[in-house]
This record gives sequence, C-alpha cells and structure tokens, in this order.
Amino acid sequence: MFKYFPTNYVWNLSVDLAIEMGARIGEIEAMCAPLQDAARQPDAAASAAFRASWESMADQLCELAAEDEARGRLISAGDKLGRAATYLITAERLQAHGAPGREPLYRRFLDTFARGVELSGENCERVEIPHGDAHIAGLYVRAQGIPAGARAPLLLQVNGLDSTKEMKYRVGLPRWLAQRGVASLVIDQPGSGEALRLHGMTAQVESERWASPVLDWLQARTDVDPARIGMEGVSLGGYFCPRAVAFEPRFACGVVWGANHDWRDVQLKRLAREGSLPVPHYWEHVRWVWGAKDQDDFLRIASKVHLDGVVEKIKVPFLVTHGQKDSQIPLHWAQRTYDQLVNSPRRDLKVFTDREGGVQHSSFDNSANAGAWIADWVAETLGGHTALPRTEAAR
Repeated sequence: MFKYFPTNYVWNLSVDLAIEMGARIGEIEAMCAPLQDAARQPDAAASAAFRASWESMADQLCELAAEDEARGRLISAGDKLGRAATYLITAERLQAHGAPGREPLYRRFLDTFARGVELSGENCERVEIPHGDAHIAGLYVRAQGIPAGARAPLLLQVNGLDSTKEMKYRVGLPRWLAQRGVASLVIDQPGSGEALRLHGMTAQVESERWASPVLDWLQARTDVDPARIGMEGVSLGGYFCPRAVAFEPRFACGVVWGANHDWRDVQLKRLAREGSLPVPHYWEHVRWVWGAKDQDDFLRIASKVHLDGVVEKIKVPFLVTHGQKDSQIPLHWAQRTYDQLVNSPRRDLKVFTDREGGVQHSSFDNSANAGAWIADWVAETLGGHTALPRTEAAR
C-alpha cells in the first residue's frame, strides 16, 4: 500500500484509489505535498483542505482541456477531463454529508466525467433504468469482438459503501472484461452515487429489490444474452451481490471483490475502534447511506446485514476474492462465505497475496492483477474468451 500520509489511512486509501483510476504521480505530488500538516487535523478542517488542493488541480486540468478543445485536440482534452473528474470525485467522497458545496461538487464531477468520455470516444454509454419515482444510473460498456447481431454475456457491477459507478469504471474491470468478450453494466445502486446523492435512494438490506428490475432491463436488451448475466460487488457490494444472487435465480454467476459476509460484526468492531475506516465522518456517512434516523436505528439496520442462511441458497458458480492483508474486513469472512456456498456447482476462493498484489481491501493497492484474475474467471464462466483469436493477436 502506497502511504503518502503515514498517519492517515483514509487519505492513503483515497490516494491509492485515485492512482488505480489513472491519476498521474506528478499531479498526486502537487496536490498532496501541501497537505502534510492538514492530514493531522480534525476531519472537518482536513477534508476542506484536501478538497481545496485536489479541486485546484482539477481546475488546472479543465483549463488545459479547454485550450486543447479550442485547437481541435479533442482526445487530449478528453484525457485531461477524465483525470480532472477522478480528482473531483476523490475530493467529494471525503466530505461530510451536508458539507457546504458537496452537491455542486458532485454535479460538476458528473459533467466533467461525461464530457471527458465523450471527447475521448470511450466505450462507455450512460444509461438510466426506471426505478420508483426516479432511475438507477449506469455505465454500459460493450463487449469487444462480438459478431454483428450476436448477444454478449454481461457482468452487472455494483458499488460498496462509498464508491461510485465512475470509480469502478475507471479502476478497469469493465475494460478488462470487454477485451474478453464480456459486456458490463456498472450502476449506482440505492445507497451509492447518484441514487443516494441526487435521488435520496438509501441502501436496502434486500438487495434483490433493486437487482431484479435491473436484470429485467438487461434481459430486454437485444445485445445481451439473457441467460449469461452475472453479478459482481466490491466491498459492501460483497454483501449486496451474494444476497441478490441468492434470491434472484436468473443470475448466471456471482463474484465478490472483497468479501463482506457479516457487516454487522464489522460495525461492532468499529465501535470498539478495531479495523480501518474507509471515509472520514464515518458514522454520519453510514447513517446517510442507510437512511437511519440515529445511531440506534443504524445499528438495528446493520444487524440484518449478514449472509448467514443466505449464500446457502446460491445455485450458480460463485467466486469469492479477498486481499490477504485487508485491514477493513478480516480474511476469515471470505472463508465463511466460501464455506457456506454449499449448493453452488462451482465455488472458488481466491486470496490475493504479496506475490500478485492486491492484498488490501478490495485490492485498492494494486487492482491490475486481481482484476485480470476476476475477468478471466468471469470470461471462462460466462462464455467469453481469455485469449485473442490468432489473427487479432498477430496485429
């Protein structure tokens, strides 16, 4: 794990995630060098200082992108806007719920990300799936090498407690899957991203309540094979995904990138100051995510967030992955999920070690090898490919 701030795990996590999303080390240095003293300050002051420094770099990149665009250099402009968006969301996720200017910052991030994708011509399409009185927003990435008119397998990908669809997209799993002939839909499910910030949709213990309508929408597409749709979840998604796959038998497989078998136990440990926290203002954040009135209400909700008696219902192939040195979710919870997958026709447990990297929580310290391992497993399971046809490989 790259530790720019020796005493601040949350900031190190944010820096490492930004790097995984494509941040440049020179820009990281320029943003972080002035923040050493702020890293030791109380959360509110520290988060404001972090935002100011990272947003300043985003401003600079947006100005440079505008200059590129004026010259017709749209690909260069798109690349800079993509990094600017990464820095904006990194700053936004460290702010407290209700912090002044947080929503405008988030909206600016969405606009910057979308413009960057457009100018760069990326294989990434925004979609909106009706849900209640609003919609679930997603990023659809098409599989590569699929014959015209053919239907591709697809992996639905969902967030953790504090990530967003754009973060998951930038880390790279959709691109790695596309190379292997598997499409992706990365969504902001209730409790995350747009669903929480713009529509007030809070997280649900029964994740199948939103996963099933998304699956309906996917199965209606003419470019997706309705029988080959799997689901993946990262971090807290390591609870949402197995729960949805257990109660929605139409999913063809499941994957967790960081197991989260018993989140209720994790909260009790955090109350006892055991384990690392993913964001500042943690207890305020989780109450917001789950729509809890107060701490007692949150703990009542959290007591239901576990997979005992759930994963036994899964009857499709399932992959459990975990970082060997995860300081947020102990490794033994990955083993528990694997052990209880007794009705899965193919259950696999992959623990990422120092040898291949990705040993921290959901492999945020080094996602490339871990993500490729997951992409290969998904391709093998859903009927994609793990090598290019000889004619393409020779090009």
